[in-house]
Amino acid sequence: MVDYHAANQSYQYGPSSGGNGAGGGGSMGDYMAQEDDWDRDLLLDPAWEKQQRKAETAANRICKVLAVNQENEHLMEDYERLASDLLEWIRRTIPWLEDRVPQKTMQEMQQKLEDFRDYRRVHKPPKVQEKCQLEINFNTLQTKLRLSNRPAFMPSEGRMVSDINNGWQHLEQAEKGYEEWLLNEIRRLERLDHLAEKFRQKASIHEAWTDGKEAMLKHRDYETATLSDIKALIRKHEAFESDLAAHQDRVEQIAAIAQELNELDYYDSHNVNTRCQKICDQWDALGSLTHSRREALEKTEKQLETIDQLHLEYAKRAAPFNNWMESAMEDLQDMFIVHTIEEIEGLISAHDQFKSTLPDADREREAILAIHKEAQRIAESNHIKLSGSNPYTTVTPQIINSKWEKVQQLVPKRDHALLEEQSKQQSNEHLRRQFASQANVVGPWIQTKMEEIGRISIEMNGTLEDQLNHLKRYERSIVDYKPNLDLLEQQHQLIQEALIFDNKHTNYTMEHIRVGWEQLLTTIARTINEVENQILTRDAKGISQEQMQEFRASFNHFDKDHGGALGPEEFKACLISLGYDVENDRQGDAEFNRIMSVVDPNHSGLVTFQAFIDFMSRETTDTDTADQVIASFKVLAGDKNFITAEELRRELPPDQAEYCIARMAPYQGPDAVPGALDYKSFSTALYGESDL
Repeated sequence: MVDYHAANQSYQYGPSSGGNGAGGGGSMGDYMAQEDDWDRDLLLDPAWEKQQRKAETAANRICKVLAVNQENEHLMEDYERLASDLLEWIRRTIPWLEDRVPQKTMQEMQQKLEDFRDYRRVHKPPKVQEKCQLEINFNTLQTKLRLSNRPAFMPSEGRMVSDINNGWQHLEQAEKGYEEWLLNEIRRLERLDHLAEKFRQKASIHEAWTDGKEAMLKHRDYETATLSDIKALIRKHEAFESDLAAHQDRVEQIAAIAQELNELDYYDSHNVNTRCQKICDQWDALGSLTHSRREALEKTEKQLETIDQLHLEYAKRAAPFNNWMESAMEDLQDMFIVHTIEEIEGLISAHDQFKSTLPDADREREAILAIHKEAQRIAESNHIKLSGSNPYTTVTPQIINSKWEKVQQLVPKRDHALLEEQSKQQSNEHLRRQFASQANVVGPWIQTKMEEIGRISIEMNGTLEDQLNHLKRYERSIVDYKPNLDLLEQQHQLIQEALIFDNKHTNYTMEHIRVGWEQLLTTIARTINEVENQILTRDAKGISQEQMQEFRASFNHFDKDHGGALGPEEFKACLISLGYDVENDRQGDAEFNRIMSVVDPNHSGLVTFQAFIDFMSRETTDTDTADQVIASFKVLAGDKNFITAEELRRELPPDQAEYCIARMAPYQGPDAVPGALDYKSFSTALYGESDL
């Protein structure tokens, strides 16, 4: 308050209760002069008017500074909250992505794959946007602080942009390979299910064949047999050994499948191993018993003189033929798993080759049956009573005919199954080509856009607003391209649902496309933010459009590699061209080192265009300083070294007055009065020269 004593009356000036500040047309609003009871002669006093304008100017300056400080504090609080939320989401998500514990069943692994798809489609994209927006907010805040000569904002520990970037890198590192791991696990489980079923099928066939064989081999029937019976037993044993040898391959296949299941960590390996071990132990026992029985039979030197050669020939030819039919039936019913057209065509070709052998097999069958009929004809013509069965084999003509009929029925079924699989693989090939066709367009498009953005950020023609509008239109064109990625995602999902694991028609994977798209969105957003910050700098410093264009032209001229930053030598050449004395002498080097410490405080060895503009604007414009703010407060305080709460409330708008009162320390000088506040320490703290 300024008091003038005349005629025992006092006159006052100050803001009205609803005012927003003093000054003509400033952001603080219009102050209303209190005119009640004022002496008109005093109003005409030039000294009084000068003092009033001086107070109004001081109040204007303080309000402007405080408004900037309040806005910056709100931005800092928003940054801290957003950073905490994003880091917490990253902290919760990383352990989930790092969980690579395989499940035991296909359904469980497919559910994990579906959960991961939801994460990529639904949960992550908003977080990518939040991260990008957080960086933009941080850069904008730092620009505003720098423009207002405020100290740089230092987030609380653990919430720096670098901390967020480190967390994000950790997230993407955990995410990397997770989908590939899921698909490999699904493929492994599919292979395991196939192998396990194949093992059970072969084991069941073998166990059915071995049923009763040990008892037969242990039977001591030769001890009470006649000479003719013993001869028959020897021949029967030879046929059995032939059959036994034919089954050796199946036992080896069973053991090999069991070993593969163990190597692939099949969840029911214990039961598989137990069953396989039982089969192998039984096989060893059969071999030992077979050897022992042969030795016992060979002890008998007497042989039948009338050996039915036809029966023996029948048995020897029937056993391998019967084994061939069993193998054929097994192959015809064997499950198959293929992933390409070439693989299924290979199976079809092998099946066609098998079918080409059927006429020869049918002739062999008829020849074997003819042997049996000839034996019966001879017995009947010589009045020989046969026992009703061939003593050398259990494979009867009825069995041969029954199995042959079964083979004939299985062939068309196999044809149908192979054709169905061929159709499926043709459909899969169509999906591959469809995805590749789209990916081979989207991938290069993204790369082209990245290169164009880099070129635009360097060339920058027109006013900053024109550049900003151009970039935003460019950003909208990029966003409008998003349906093409959505279509590619749909095609990719169809490929995954069809369990297609490779695609030779394109070098682009969905993961590459996703990463490229995220980088493209981030790059255009950062480029737009850079231009916005340049506009803030221009407007705050009063730089003309012509100056901005000159700055850009000078910068681009010395940015030889178009990398968007100048090295020390390039920057020195640029300064020399602008008239700075930084030649290679002691004084020039000292001046250049001083300038480098300003434009490159982190000693990265690079000078960005934004840092270049900040430097040039500081060289050509003035800004508020702590001394100016102190001088303004001193005017409001009536030249005192302190100010009171009453004076602040009278001279400043309510919210800014309370802001000062809450933050000003008590004044400790010898001239202090009760309630005195230290406006000097408060002012220096606003510019980072002391602590509030």
